[in-house]
Amino acid sequence: MSDNLTPEPKEPSLTGRPRTPADEPGWERAALERIALAAITEQRAARRWKIFFRFVFLIVLLLAVWGAFDFSGDKVSTTGRHTAMVTLDGEISADTNANAEDINTALESAFDDAGTAGVILRCNSPGGSPVQAGIIYNEIRRLRAKYPSIPLYVVVGDMCASGGYYAAAAADKIYVDKASIVGSIGVLMDSFGFTGLMDKLGIQRRLHTSGENKGFFDPFSPETQKMDEHAQDMLDQIHAQFIDAVREGRGKRLHETPDMFSGLFWTGQKSVELGLADGFGDADYVARDLFKAPDIVDYTVKESITDRVARKFGAAVGSGAVHAMALGGKMSLR
Repeated sequence: MSDNLTPEPKEPSLTGRPRTPADEPGWERAALERIALAAITEQRAARRWKIFFRFVFLIVLLLAVWGAFDFSGDKVSTTGRHTAMVTLDGEISADTNANAEDINTALESAFDDAGTAGVILRCNSPGGSPVQAGIIYNEIRRLRAKYPSIPLYVVVGDMCASGGYYAAAAADKIYVDKASIVGSIGVLMDSFGFTGLMDKLGIQRRLHTSGENKGFFDPFSPETQKMDEHAQDMLDQIHAQFIDAVREGRGKRLHETPDMFSGLFWTGQKSVELGLADGFGDADYVARDLFKAPDIVDYTVKESITDRVARKFGAAVGSGAVHAMALGGKMSLR
């Protein structure tokens, strides 16, 4: 007996050649079944992916709808005596969260609540628009007069400078950390000039205006003495408004020095010595020890997804051309 195993030859067909699958009876049906099964499997896979993408789209749609009907910016429903808090965070501007409309809406809701023992304006801002800061300042003074029994204290985080301090100066008291940055009472207007570079590159500026002063502060045109004097006059006027607001808000507590309104800024510790602030403490300290109402309720307007998109889109459409042409030249308290 041999150990070599050889495969048995396939049964020959009637023609004498080896039998193939095509010679099996019903092979056409088997092939069609395999093709149909593969098609069904592919359809099922495609259906699963379609269901998956529809499910993802549904989740995104639900999130968008939830954002559109976000009621976090509405009036806060509270019970019992509490400390109301409004946060002013970041650059003060019409197209940021620290805009006058939202801040003032939140302050109005906070004062209007019957359970409010006191209001904290938590400020962490380097400044921004003098117009927006002035609107917040005026609203704080109005609300303090309307609700004389409800105090409003500002609590400073890392920074309360320039426009941030402009708004804060209207408060009853200002509390800081020893390391906070406070002050910077001044106004600036920044831009760029490219005339020298344009001359080197052989670029010619073609600016046509319908008024002799319409091209003021164009960064591609030479600056004139008249432009410089006009800009300085505007800066001085706004600076004087800022100084008057600080003096009116702080009153006799202010210990004026030659540098106080020069744009310098100080630590929180020095700001207390200068009368720019009243003491040291955070929001919990003010609520617990000064207002005697440790429960803090946040009235800050929370921006919904749709509001955020609309604000960004509106800001881009409304100011894109201006920024592209001016490349600066915007007055700010920062």
